[in-house]
Amino acid sequence: MTAGLKLNFLDRISDGSFNMKTGYSGFTRKNVCGAAAVLTFGVVMAVSALPAVASATSAAPAAARQAAGDTLQSGQTLAAGETRRSPSGRYLLAMQPDGNLVLYNDAKQVLWSSGTAPSKGAAAVMQPDGNLVVYSAAQKPLWSSGTAPSAGASLSVQDDGNLVIYSRYGIPVWERKMTSAKLAADRVLRQGDYVRSPNRRYVLLMQDDGNLVLYRGTISLWSSKTAPSPGAFAVMQSDGNFAVYSKGEKPLWGAQTAPNPGAYLLVQDDGNAVVYSRSDKPLWSTKTAK
Repeated sequence: MTAGLKLNFLDRISDGSFNMKTGYSGFTRKNVCGAAAVLTFGVVMAVSALPAVASATSAAPAAARQAAGDTLQSGQTLAAGETRRSPSGRYLLAMQPDGNLVLYNDAKQVLWSSGTAPSKGAAAVMQPDGNLVVYSAAQKPLWSSGTAPSAGASLSVQDDGNLVIYSRYGIPVWERKMTSAKLAADRVLRQGDYVRSPNRRYVLLMQDDGNLVLYRGTISLWSSKTAPSPGAFAVMQSDGNFAVYSKGEKPLWGAQTAPNPGAYLLVQDDGNAVVYSRSDKPLWSTKTAK
């Protein structure tokens, strides 16, 4: 897929009808009354975790407490050692003692993590306002889904391997390939991962062809021009540079914003994607603000 191809998935994130390979192919929404749900976004719609970040051992789920269903309901807390498991039992979400919230498959492979280790005693809370937040033992927020306000939302571990937050009306508002607005240092965008602006109008997508593209609805506003390079990924480096690398870790594109330790990327409501320093000074942008 190249920049300029009309995706029209931004407007479809809420109704789930976009598939990266085949276009629109609707999915079964979660039944508000509690029936099992299937959410299929294809390759694009399945925030990938850095392997190093999701460093808690794969043996952790075996030591976790007995799972309590597949859903973390509004107002519930997932304390250290507690889990949620998909209906088939193939996928396990564990709040690990090291402070990392991690999704595993039945081969004990890490599919996603909050990247919040080490933080002994941390817990995940599905807040009444709809935000999923990992808090330290001292009640400091370490990570959030950025889904407030969405009162009554709940988190589901699904049989398709997806981790989804549904509104009280059964509408998906977050899933594990999505990052809300801010890409922090050391975070990676792999194939199908995307960063969405708070107003949901703009998406920065790491495509399966290796191109990093900023979209407004169906329109591509900017791209890294790094296609074709299947398996390429984008990373907000710890040195402050935002860059795209090939599958073999060859640099393909960079914002040239190093050295700026602690810098982060923000996809804004005005349509601009900006790299800011730790002190919030703009260092680079896509120059696409409207």
